[in-house]
Amino acid sequence: MAERVLTRVHSLRERFDVTLSTHRNEILSFLARIESHGKGILKPHQLLAEFEATKIHDGAFAEVLKSTQEAIVLSPWVALAIRLRPGVWEHIRVNVHGLAVEELTVPEYLHFKEELVDGTCNGNFVLELDFEPFTASFPRPTLTKSIGNGVEFLNRHLSAKMFHDKESMSPLLDFLRVHHYKGKTMMLNDRIQDLNSLQVVLRKAGEYLSTLPLDTPYSELEHKFQEIGLERGWGDNAERVLEMVHMLLDLLEAPDACTLEKFLGRIPMVFNVVILSPHGYFAQENVLGYPDTGGQVVYILDQVPALEREMLKRIKEQGLDIKPRIIIVTRLLPDAVGTTCNQRLEKVFGAEYSHILRVPFRTEKGILRKWISRFEVWPYIETFTEDVAKELAVELQAKPDLIIGNYSDGNLVASLLAHKLGVTQCTIAHALELTKYPDSDIYWKKFDEKYHFSSQFTADLIAMNHTDFIITSTFQEIAGSKDTVGQYESHINFTMPGLYRVVHGIDVFDPKFNIVSPGADMSVYFSYKEKEKRLTAFHPEIEDLLYSAVENEEHLCVLKDRTKPILFTMARLDNVKNLTGLVEWYAKNTRLRELVNLVVVGGDRRKESKDLEEQAQMKKMHELIETYKLNGQFRWISSQMNRVRNGELYRYIADTRGAFIQPAFYEAFGLTVVEAMTCGLPTFATINGGPAEIIIHGKSGFHIDPYHGEQVTELLVNFFEKSKEDPSHWDAVSEGAMKRIQEKYTWQIYSQRLLTLAGVYGFWKYVSKLDRLEIRRYLEMFYALKYRKLAESVPLAIDDE
Repeated sequence: MAERVLTRVHSLRERFDVTLSTHRNEILSFLARIESHGKGILKPHQLLAEFEATKIHDGAFAEVLKSTQEAIVLSPWVALAIRLRPGVWEHIRVNVHGLAVEELTVPEYLHFKEELVDGTCNGNFVLELDFEPFTASFPRPTLTKSIGNGVEFLNRHLSAKMFHDKESMSPLLDFLRVHHYKGKTMMLNDRIQDLNSLQVVLRKAGEYLSTLPLDTPYSELEHKFQEIGLERGWGDNAERVLEMVHMLLDLLEAPDACTLEKFLGRIPMVFNVVILSPHGYFAQENVLGYPDTGGQVVYILDQVPALEREMLKRIKEQGLDIKPRIIIVTRLLPDAVGTTCNQRLEKVFGAEYSHILRVPFRTEKGILRKWISRFEVWPYIETFTEDVAKELAVELQAKPDLIIGNYSDGNLVASLLAHKLGVTQCTIAHALELTKYPDSDIYWKKFDEKYHFSSQFTADLIAMNHTDFIITSTFQEIAGSKDTVGQYESHINFTMPGLYRVVHGIDVFDPKFNIVSPGADMSVYFSYKEKEKRLTAFHPEIEDLLYSAVENEEHLCVLKDRTKPILFTMARLDNVKNLTGLVEWYAKNTRLRELVNLVVVGGDRRKESKDLEEQAQMKKMHELIETYKLNGQFRWISSQMNRVRNGELYRYIADTRGAFIQPAFYEAFGLTVVEAMTCGLPTFATINGGPAEIIIHGKSGFHIDPYHGEQVTELLVNFFEKSKEDPSHWDAVSEGAMKRIQEKYTWQIYSQRLLTLAGVYGFWKYVSKLDRLEIRRYLEMFYALKYRKLAESVPLAIDDE
């Protein structure tokens, strides 16, 4: 890999000379225009806009520019961050006047970038974070297609490495012997002391089982099995026990990765799961649309019942009589604002053994009563974690088997708990803010008073390097696409001048990454064609919501022509969701306004927002309505908190032959995209992030670039004009959307995969000591010396403000 990258740069120099000889004036002109932007950072679209004016269409220079993700202008130099392919980068700088090309190491490039902010005062005395030495000896794939398939690689490699002879199977024997639940032994008892005795016992058991009816219950086998050393956990009947016995015999004789994964997936390992989501109004009703309460809450509340069903199914098939527990840990809000957020314990709808456990934020002065932004939680996290550990001990009467973190704060709490308890940890980012807010690393001081990114980015680094495995919804989330950088990829290296420099933060090829896509709740979101299931009782309310002539705090502006299709969107009202950008695109395109009505659900005009970003977006929305005289063609509806009715709302929009649009500048996954497609709505969604992977452009929906609004509106106009002329066009995209969801985005597929991953990573953690002591010590020091001080600098909230 390193040789290939170096060859690429060396050939670049040689080919640059050739390009220079034929296009010297064009290159000089291009670099002069770049330099004329002045000191600063240029993004790909800015570079390409300047480049298109040249006559250079090929050669080394063109190749470099097309792969450049960032240019740092610091006369007389222009430094380039070149992305050869996902996860593989090179850095160079070009002298604008001398046209000389120099290679830069990552620290050199970051130091050059820091000069934009701090001049040359940084020198060499900078804290450099480098996590690569801790994983350098650990194998990882090199092919782009392997990114996000970590468990397959891990199984293949470690199977080959560990199970090269019979004696090397001892760790598997040890692993099976330590299995127990609340003092009850499972799988193997003390009668089996070595691999030979295990193999003998398995053969005897196999011979005996083959003489029995396949449906013989385990209860009839238990006494005989205990006598030879086998305990409960192998299966609930003779057929399943025999399958497990044969799988283990195969592993002992000729181990292979596929059999190992299947076997580990069936071992009883996960009974108690803790899911962390501290911030926001986390409840099951009357919270959607509140600040910091959106897709993540929906994700978890859909995830948990499906996960419980899969756990119950596996426990039954394992022949065990154990009631699983799933506990969602969030923050208790004494000032619950008409929600259940002030209840300590709340049962999860649609589940039998799953609960929401709420623990308050506490300081020396007492409990914090009010909601605070997700950006302000950092000074409370450590004490919150200690309190959560105590509450879980009471609630579970045991250690959890798996801890799942969500978002930056939940992942940090998960890391601290997993570290304390020695438990397998799973990380789910949902969104990494470094990607959502451009240049929030280099200019962190400008952002910090409002967003406290210094604490958040530090928490993210700790969590992603501490965790045992990472779940992402899409490949895009890890490593982007051919032309865009992934969320995790943006953490390979970055700098916060004056704080620290990240030389190597994460490797997207790390086998801890796994793509496990969520789905939509099929009881709420289903096809508009399923007439017998349609919730028609909601239709009068939905008609009033969309078409009533009355303006109030719930809906502003009216739709005069009810015969037109509806272009629909629903999201939080903040900058990154770009709802006001969509309204402006629509407002400026006369033909689109003639073809469709626009309905936006976002923000809550029924109460005064405490979120500064939402306040600014609300102001802009009012200005757009007035400036472009949108009343009559546009409806702005306050956030809708009834999920069941929202499902019918999607289907009602489909009845109008409308479409759903998700115009965000960046979207980590896009649950609303999945919901809309599940209901059969043709969907247009941002190309930046997960939706680019969910949608196959032109077949199951359409990709849009939120930075090119005119192109988006032309695409919409073409779709609605074509659908008006030929209704089968709308039908084809609608069918394509529903087919795509059924094939890949369901909670059943998700739950099966998550539990298998927990088993596999739990096993490898045990047998190969994946929880490496060196990196844990490094993270402890980083936490104590950096994170703690940064968190303490975040102002504490005051309840009476």
